[in-house]
Amino acid sequence: MAGKEGGESRLERRKMRTRAALIAAAQRFIAAGKLNVPVLEITQAADVGMGSFYNHFESKDQLFEAAVDEALDAHGVLLDALAEHFADPAEMFAQSFRLTGRFHRRQPDLSRVLLNSGPALITAERGLAPRALRDIEAGIAAGRFTVADPQLALVIAGGAAMGLGQLLQDQPERDDAEAADQVTEDLLRMFGIPAAEAKAICSLPLPNFDTLVPSGTAA
Repeated sequence: MAGKEGGESRLERRKMRTRAALIAAAQRFIAAGKLNVPVLEITQAADVGMGSFYNHFESKDQLFEAAVDEALDAHGVLLDALAEHFADPAEMFAQSFRLTGRFHRRQPDLSRVLLNSGPALITAERGLAPRALRDIEAGIAAGRFTVADPQLALVIAGGAAMGLGQLLQDQPERDDAEAADQVTEDLLRMFGIPAAEAKAICSLPLPNFDTLVPSGTAA
């Protein structure tokens, strides 16, 4: 029985490695903007057989969707690490957005995966969007944000996050921390936080980015 269980365990580990290799290969192609690559080229990049691909995914579209979902989840892990440290939803929103701005430089491959996935991520059910909406709604409930429609506020914040990421990709000489903090400050003011307080919130120290990102994150 133990031998059988050990064999099943090895088989499961092999399946997980194969799936991870396909996901990582897909993320590299997405990051490079190569969305029309054939399945054969993906399997070659992942160093797995064509049959192995179809053991895990029904189509390239399904693989690419899984690759984007894993990138969103990796970003979500970073943001969730903050949640227990802040009682003020305005500070929580600011910390998340400021870290997201820095994410584009510190995790450039994952950043390109997300940016090349398009505006649909602004209202996606994973990654930044649900967490930003949570913080916006909490800010409204606490009387911190004077926002009439949290969904519209989310669209504004999401568009700013995507636009900032693209700008930082296009202008590698630009200071990512300064840019992220300025955009965050502008968003807080737009949501009803007084200018002086918005600046003070965006001057608060951030946690060490590297301690929030799993060391095995791939893209």
